[in-house]
Amino acid sequence: MKIALDAMGGDYAPEEVVKGAILALEERDLEIILLGDIGKIKEELMKYKYKKDKLSVIDCKEYIETGEFPLDAIRSKRDSSIVVGTKLIKNNQADAFISAGNSGAVMAAALLELGCVPEIRRPTIAAILPSVKGKVLVLDVGANVDCKPEHLPQFALIGSKYAKYILGIENPKIGLLNIGEEENKGNKFAQNAYKNLKNANINFVGNIEGKDIFKGKVDVVVCDGFTGNILLKSSEGLAKFLLTTINSMIISQLPQNQEMDKLKQYFMNLVKMTDYTEHGGSPLLGVNGLCSICHGRSKAKTFKNAILNTGKFVDANLVEHFKEI
Repeated sequence: MKIALDAMGGDYAPEEVVKGAILALEERDLEIILLGDIGKIKEELMKYKYKKDKLSVIDCKEYIETGEFPLDAIRSKRDSSIVVGTKLIKNNQADAFISAGNSGAVMAAALLELGCVPEIRRPTIAAILPSVKGKVLVLDVGANVDCKPEHLPQFALIGSKYAKYILGIENPKIGLLNIGEEENKGNKFAQNAYKNLKNANINFVGNIEGKDIFKGKVDVVVCDGFTGNILLKSSEGLAKFLLTTINSMIISQLPQNQEMDKLKQYFMNLVKMTDYTEHGGSPLLGVNGLCSICHGRSKAKTFKNAILNTGKFVDANLVEHFKEI
């Protein structure tokens, strides 16, 4: 297994990217290809001991900045780490590509170099949220801020395959995120999306409200990328606020004994459920290759988990299952 990693993407590149790659190699037998400024990357690699045959570097002379327009950037910077990473997948030189750089550029490069799998017109970014029953897959969370109602059944089909082969749910329940449960609720987009989902070959259970996500009412939630991105970032912000407040006001004040240690461990398990660094990146699903997008503020732990989780997608032949749609 070979995974290409954008060593120049993110707020803490290349230091944290390289460190994350080293940590991943300590946990799994795979090969990592670091893409970017070879001088800066090798300077970081000198800090670590690692298996030289498991890690290689491709020198990329260009880098796409966060604020650049995606299409213009990938067309003008053909030797950037993002373009090179997607081309490695296209040429069967890598099984997956991970970046914490310009997410729009990653999506544009994936579409240009890899294209979509058959029957899929719009790729989607997926994210995992916790619920009382386990995990809930939400898509789209940012790839399509403007999309059509007919695209949501495609998101649902992609989500169904992910839920089956990655989360182990044989017949996942699909819900449309809306402002009410009734069929006629929401704006015209939501109402038309409901009709399309109702007629799709999926286990569609109807509209769900935001509160229902965390109750585990469904396994997969579909929505447009604008709504999904707000949901994701609001959830992350609220979770961090609550956990930080609980820790400072309650957990840190508890006495040291065996029972309290158990309570603290339960709290840490809750923290992990809501921590994006545990999941690593958000996969871009529907393109003809595995691409994963990480937070720009990602550090080593996030990159490590992004690599390990992407390895699970490769193991599951996820892209091949999308071609069955």
